[in-house]
Amino acid sequence: MFHGNGGFDYHTVYNMPIWLRNFTLNQISSFNKKQNEAVEKASKGKNQSSTNMGDPVPEHMKSALKQSKHKSSYTTQKAKK
Repeated sequence: MFHGNGGFDYHTVYNMPIWLRNFTLNQISSFNKKQNEAVEKASKGKNQSSTNMGDPVPEHMKSALKQSKHKSSYTTQKAKK
């Protein structure tokens, strides 16, 4: 029932003939395996959106880091008690 993504309730699966239950489970299993393989294949490619620890900082980010180290041009006041 869980692997059917909500397509089956308990009574439907319970009352299903054994051959149909086995066929359905095999179809769901093969679909999930293909889907997992596609996700793994897509994740093996070089991911440009996230950085890994230890990777060098990209050039376009170095200027942003330098600017963030400068002191702010404004001052804030602490709330009075």
